[in-house]
Amino acid sequence: MSRPRIPQSARDSQGARDPGRHRPTALLVALVLASATLITLDYHRGPDSPMEPVRSAVGEVFGPVQAAGAGVARPFTAVPEWFTARSDLRREIAVLTSENSELRSKLTTSGVDRNRLAEYDALTTTAEQAGLALVPARVIGFGPAQAFSHTVTIDAGSKAGLRPDLTVLNGDGLVGRVIRVTKTTATVLLIVDVDSVVGARVGTSMELGFLRGRGVPGGDGRLDLELVDDSAIPGKGDAVLTWGSRDGAPYVSNVPIGRVTKVFTSVRDSAKRAVIEPYVDFTALDVVGVVVPSGTASDRAVIEADGSIQ
Repeated sequence: MSRPRIPQSARDSQGARDPGRHRPTALLVALVLASATLITLDYHRGPDSPMEPVRSAVGEVFGPVQAAGAGVARPFTAVPEWFTARSDLRREIAVLTSENSELRSKLTTSGVDRNRLAEYDALTTTAEQAGLALVPARVIGFGPAQAFSHTVTIDAGSKAGLRPDLTVLNGDGLVGRVIRVTKTTATVLLIVDVDSVVGARVGTSMELGFLRGRGVPGGDGRLDLELVDDSAIPGKGDAVLTWGSRDGAPYVSNVPIGRVTKVFTSVRDSAKRAVIEPYVDFTALDVVGVVVPSGTASDRAVIEADGSIQ
């Protein structure tokens, strides 16, 4: 049985399509040969390379195009970096601001802490030298919160072993006396108040008198001393100490009060009156000590008469 014969026109059309099938392969071979040739020619790089003129020409043509494209694309590619840098900068500024605030706070409070430590040390020295037991306390309020003109509130009360009519002092001298207590606070009447009367003794002559406040706690705050002996004349600059009360209430003896600055004589009744400048700065009170009996039960450490802490 013989095969069917293919028409001549069909054979011609198949023959015409077959050469096209080999064109991609031939093109690939040509490109590979061209690449190998270029690689061989450019094997030795440098100004003597046969490809250097071609490379220069291509660079001159495409270089400006690349530069222009990079200039156009740079703002868009830089956007993520800009946001990242801005975020890092904000974070760094926040950290620096926090550190700056912390340093400023430390500088501010360090002076206060040093001052309180110095005042506490002065209380310890006073307790040891005067043979007094002291409950340390801080001034937390300045009158007239109560019925008196010049009082302060301290952060120690009955739980700390305090009661009315106890002497209050600091490292400089006499501050006042306790007039009212709660469980955690106490009210202290300052010696500069007009209602304050303190028995006093002039240091060199040992003459006795009574100190009264003028109601001025600031730099002009002064005390008036009236001597029991009208003929006694205190000397300018003489120190004035507490006379002392029975059982040490409200004032224990020999607590420094101030110094004599002026002496006046009344012609009518021949009385002598001295002006006393107190040692204590009543506008800058912070740490004070309340005199208590030795061994007093307290919710805080007590500075004993020998300077020890109980």
